[in-house]
Amino acid sequence: MVFVGGTGNPFFTTDSGAALRAAEMQCDGIFKGTQVDGVYSADPKKDPDATRYDKLSHQDVLARGLEVMDAAAIALARDNRIPVIVFSIHEPGAFVEVLTGAGRSTLIAD
Repeated sequence: MVFVGGTGNPFFTTDSGAALRAAEMQCDGIFKGTQVDGVYSADPKKDPDATRYDKLSHQDVLARGLEVMDAAAIALARDNRIPVIVFSIHEPGAFVEVLTGAGRSTLIAD
């Protein structure tokens, strides 16, 4: 199953909504399609020296202040042991590649 949508509540991002729904449905993972092909140490569009991570823990994301998702969403995913896969929505076929274990992405998991 694939879910999309927000919470419809102010102060909660679509990331929070995704993490909440994933926790409620006991999902195996969250796929976050975004502007870049993974999680970086800084905004790669602003910092050419930004490093892309292949894998991070939820706690690494929170401790380093990486802004891939809001902190509430990352914490909710962590607390429910839900991995997050971050990939680019701008690469044709990227979602299918990530689903099959190929493609360029960052895995956030403990």
